[in-house]
Amino acid sequence: MSRKGNCWDNACAESFFKTLKTEEGKLNGKYSADDVRQAVFFYVEGYYSRERIHSVLDYLSPNEYYSKNVA
Repeated sequence: MSRKGNCWDNACAESFFKTLKTEEGKLNGKYSADDVRQAVFFYVEGYYSRERIHSVLDYLSPNEYYSKNVA
């Protein structure tokens, strides 16, 4: 987190949380904390990192990108 007036450091985190809130329906306050925790885990580990494509990563999922560029 950056100090007041220096928002560029937070842009990636804010973008991720906006996407998470938009795409994950269980974050609307009607579910228990355990349900939300499980839904967020499956969203991040099951969908966001494995399947969802990202324009910054040449339209590949993070797992595909890192397996091609790190190996």
